Amino acid sequence: MKSGRFLVVFMILVMVAVVFTGCGGQDDLTKVRLNEVTRSVFYAPMYAAINLGFFEEAGIELELTTGQGADNVMTALLSGQADIGFMGPEATIYVYNQGQDDYAVNFAQLTKRDGSFLMAREPDPDFVWDNVRGKSIIGGRPGGMPLMTLEYVLKNQGITPGEDVELITNIQFALMGGAFTGGEGDFVTLFEPVATNLELEGVGFVVASVGKDSGEIPYTVFSARKSFLENNSELVQQFTDAIYRGQVWVMENEPEEIARVIRSSFPDADEEVLTNVARRYKEIDAWADTPVFSEEAYNRMQDVMEMAGELEKRAPYEDLVTNDFALEAIK
Repeated sequence: MKSGRFLVVFMILVMVAVVFTGCGGQDDLTKVRLNEVTRSVFYAPMYAAINLGFFEEAGIELELTTGQGADNVMTALLSGQADIGFMGPEATIYVYNQGQDDYAVNFAQLTKRDGSFLMAREPDPDFVWDNVRGKSIIGGRPGGMPLMTLEYVLKNQGITPGEDVELITNIQFALMGGAFTGGEGDFVTLFEPVATNLELEGVGFVVASVGKDSGEIPYTVFSARKSFLENNSELVQQFTDAIYRGQVWVMENEPEEIARVIRSSFPDADEEVLTNVARRYKEIDAWADTPVFSEEAYNRMQDVMEMAGELEKRAPYEDLVTNDFALEAIK
């Protein structure tokens, strides 16, 4: 009997030890609250880093939320609801120019082109931008990179927004696809996989890539308040290391494998759709090879903002961008 009781007690102790060992592993991770601008295959390197365990291996427990717009992401960052924001860097310029003391600083770049696609109501394999003259385009929020990049492309094509083409800018980012299928606008700019899903439904057709025709622009980056970067430099380095591993992995793998790995981040999407979308983004060279955010790219972004009439004064690169973490990551 004693030996039986001893065995039971021993097994209980073993189970308790296993439980506490597992908990100890989780306790070793530091939570980082990341707010992303939207959920899109456009950000595949980040989802690859998440799903392949690169953040956990870097000692980070990632808490991911979706802001649905750079303005919402920045609000979460400034209010302390997020540690790191993932959005267009134009938001950091707006905050800096407002005179914020603890402004947001960009520390890692993920995408280098606009990730949206122009969609029409009918297929148009011979599309040229001149086809939008006299028509209307649902283009996004004033001051946001999607709309400003679209305006940049139109102007470079000799098309004046507001005169040659109507831009509809009063529809929330997350509702643009629904507004288009509901009959609003002749064209719409949408990210993936929303664009491909509309094609599959036969209610919209991709006719152009905004990013391909705009050239390279630092479109989406990771940002944090200046104080957070100063007080958590080791943690930010670990975060950047994980992102860079995701970038390298995506560059080295085919669309089919990318789709398989990021599948859990898009539970409602078909894997074949994700494969086609990943291929589409690879074809336009949308993803940055490294997290480094160059001054040339930064200045081009400000050119786009000025051309859109959204920039009161240029903000200094040395204040709003640090490449310390990116350069350390790629060593």
